[in-house]
Amino acid sequence: MKNLKAFGMFWYDFLIGDDWRVAVGVVLALAVTAAASHTTLPAWWIVPVAVALLLPVTVWRAVRAAGDGGSSASS
Repeated sequence: MKNLKAFGMFWYDFLIGDDWRVAVGVVLALAVTAAASHTTLPAWWIVPVAVALLLPVTVWRAVRAAGDGGSSASS
């Protein structure tokens, strides 16, 4: 049972990572892409746009959580 729990924790950490919101955003982007692929609209741009939106948000949240606020940039 211990090995099964360790296996599950590995996959949780690998897939979800530090921010579950990013994982949800990626899953939503993939779901929207799958839905759009069944229409006449091009679907290739949905995931890159989602990444372009999610990346700055997650970096901003990480900087805020560190208490840095981005004010101590090195010269």
